Amino acid sequence: MSITEVEFAIVGAGIAGVSCAYFLAGAGTVAILEREHVAAYHTTGRSAALYSETYGNDAIRAITVASGSFYRQPPAGFADVPLLSPRGVLFIGTAAENDALDQAYREFHSLVSTVRRADKTEALGLLPLLNPDMVDSGVYEPDAEDMDVAAIHGGFLKGARAKGAVLRLKAEIVGVARKGGKWQLDLRGGDQVIATSVINAAGAWCDELAALAGVRPVGLVPKRRTAFTFDAPQGVDIHGLPAVVDIGETFYFKPEVGQFLGSPADETPSPPCDAQPEEIDIAIAVERIEAASTLRITRIKNKWAGLRSFVADKTFVVGYDSDAEGFFWLAGQGGYGIQSAPAMGRISAALAAGKGMPDDIKALDVTEATLSPARLR
Repeated sequence: MSITEVEFAIVGAGIAGVSCAYFLAGAGTVAILEREHVAAYHTTGRSAALYSETYGNDAIRAITVASGSFYRQPPAGFADVPLLSPRGVLFIGTAAENDALDQAYREFHSLVSTVRRADKTEALGLLPLLNPDMVDSGVYEPDAEDMDVAAIHGGFLKGARAKGAVLRLKAEIVGVARKGGKWQLDLRGGDQVIATSVINAAGAWCDELAALAGVRPVGLVPKRRTAFTFDAPQGVDIHGLPAVVDIGETFYFKPEVGQFLGSPADETPSPPCDAQPEEIDIAIAVERIEAASTLRITRIKNKWAGLRSFVADKTFVVGYDSDAEGFFWLAGQGGYGIQSAPAMGRISAALAAGKGMPDDIKALDVTEATLSPARLR
């Protein structure tokens, strides 16, 4: 049995955990504990990978906007490839959904000035594969971009390790107890990690880790999201086409390396698990995509599912638990964790180190109270 002592034990090596470690490592000794055999095995590795400054509620959007400069000009050596690449996203609707499209335009344009209302002619021009009998108009966000998730996650992890953070794989936690003013984490196999602070970045398992530590849960609900890839039409260049999202959020599809990625945009509550796709969800998505477009999906190439975890107000949960000294929440990333990771990494690291909310984030009306677990109690 080995015993490792650190100032910060981060539980979970998904995007939340590694981005926090990247910014926190210089402030103290950091260990990242991951139960799987590889990092980013669950939700992070199964993302649709679209950076959109109009996606999420006010706090999510603000944190996403604050992440844009990092992604567009990352630190030297962070990655060998661009982290973002042009895509654009077109929100579409029927004539009966014009009011919803108008509302979305007003809301999105107030945040991102380049967002514009697209009439039917422009919508069909942006994506000629749409069904003109089903699509009446849209809202276009030209500056939405594809994210290289592997490069982003790898850059944060590499940078954290370069600053001294240690990643430990196959480190499943079976016991958590507060002893002598510190947290004792018992790993399967008998090893222990002693930490001044535990940072709970366990994704869908955040409430389960809290329960193991005797800490009251925050009401996290993991929800399954299904995705799959399918062939593009023969002879059609789809590289420059935008992502397409139904304004009612009942499906989306986007170009993905010479093929399409599709989803029914499902949010099915699920216990924490290695999520798997359901055939009925894929069939629903196929029906919806074919109705809204001229695409015909004759073969599913790959399929998968991931868990996106939310609390009641769909805002991140970040901060120390008021009832459990040294227990830090970094939970509820939902579907926003990767697009917001640079700013969220800075926020979580600053709060964990006791430095308070970064001033530039505070200027966007995101305070410690906005993200605090205390708001859910």
